[in-house]
Parts: sequence; structure tokens; C-alpha cells
Amino acid sequence: MSQTIIPIFRIFDYPKAVEFYVNWLGFTIAWEHRFGENSPVYLEITKGDLKLHLSEHHSDATPGSKVLIDYPELESFHKELIAKNYHYMKPGFNEAFWGAWVVNVIDPFGNRLEFFQRIEKPVTP
Repeated sequence: MSQTIIPIFRIFDYPKAVEFYVNWLGFTIAWEHRFGENSPVYLEITKGDLKLHLSEHHSDATPGSKVLIDYPELESFHKELIAKNYHYMKPGFNEAFWGAWVVNVIDPFGNRLEFFQRIEKPVTP
């Protein structure tokens, strides 16, 4: 049985969300929905197999949430992000105490994404 978990992040400004998630992180908007012209947006963004939902609806999520994202080829992704020279963030590439390389980013709404790739360490007898 295959299961999918899709985190929902609260956003407050659609253009800022697009600038961060699409233009900088490289996600694609899969779909979006509004109940009317002057209604909040709810959308799904994707990057490969990764899916996130972003919502302007006040009851959908709490700002300041965090998600861990297992991300292969993390070093290449980090280099891509740095090369884009995003005005608001220059994330590091660090080793976490729990045995992974990590790249931490914070969206304009306080949500945190921790991209990680486990470090393959030889087992010692």
C-alpha cells in the first residue's frame, strides 16, 4: 500500500508565495482554486514527486510550521539556489547532528522547509 502525505502551509500573499516557491525553489503550480473573485487561494505545488499545498484560508494551517523533505542530490539543489541569488535568503549547507546534510529555508510567511540528504557513513565494528 502506498501512502502520500501532503503538508499544507499558510500563506498571506500570492505573488510572494510564487516568487519564493516557484521562481526560487523551482516548484510548479499543479492547480489552484478560489471560491470566487475576492476569495483566498488554495493551491498545490510540485517539484518531482514532492507535493505541497499552500493556502490563504485562515483555518487551514498555522504559520511557522516546519517540514522535513528527504531530497536526493541536495548539494546540487543548494548550488542552484545560491546561483539564483535570491534577495531574501542565502541558505547554508550544513551537517545535522542526526546524520544528514541539510539546507534550511524559511518562506516569507515563517514556514520552514528543511531539505535533507542522509550521510552514508561506514559501519564500524
